[in-house]
Amino acid sequence: MPEKSSLPRLEVVGRAHAAPSAVVLVLHGGRTHSRESGERKRLTYRRMIPFAYDLARRGPAVFMLRYRYRGWNAPARDALHDAQWALRELAERHPGTPVVLVGHSMGGRAALGAAGARNVIAVCALAPWLDGSDPVAQLAGRTVLIAHGDHDRWTDSRASFDYALQATRVTPRICRFDVHDAGHFMVRRAGDWHALVRRFVLGVLEIEPEDPDIANAFRQPAPSGLRIPLTPAGAVR
Repeated sequence: MPEKSSLPRLEVVGRAHAAPSAVVLVLHGGRTHSRESGERKRLTYRRMIPFAYDLARRGPAVFMLRYRYRGWNAPARDALHDAQWALRELAERHPGTPVVLVGHSMGGRAALGAAGARNVIAVCALAPWLDGSDPVAQLAGRTVLIAHGDHDRWTDSRASFDYALQATRVTPRICRFDVHDAGHFMVRRAGDWHALVRRFVLGVLEIEPEDPDIANAFRQPAPSGLRIPLTPAGAVR
């Protein structure tokens, strides 16, 4: 097992940027309880690599975080503390540079929880693992997108809806998409998951114009704006 001092670790995806105009931090999933190391061989880490490389090809500097441990380990919330460490590190390396957090499952929970850092402008949480105990105050002033498959058997899509509904109290810029016929690991309808993340991140960073479907979702009042069916990539709108 690696020394704890060697983790957490920020890993550059694609080419390194000396002075990026924007940064994306990708947070992978994990387990409820585990003190095993957060190694790159874990499937949860590898699942987010395609998302990271897809974004890295589009302009922003992209980093993936390796946690100290695989588990959330309540009440320690290890992944959240590692994400907060990573954001402090990015603020030192790239002061004043806006950061978008993209997290899956446990990583989605960590991303939402760490959103209060001063350099964070937006969060994209994919099938986030939430249990009703997570706060929303830190989302004030942030743009938030949550997406959840309706066939998810690992995390509760109702919990992410309830969380999004609570978050409307602190930010008007929140939407949530239902990914029909999709499960937790985003294998089914993979192209749609990737397109949604890309459209959201590039739009919120103003690298590309804001996607019209996402812009429309933000305009919808709750609860309709929190139950938007995800349009298949390439479909005629």
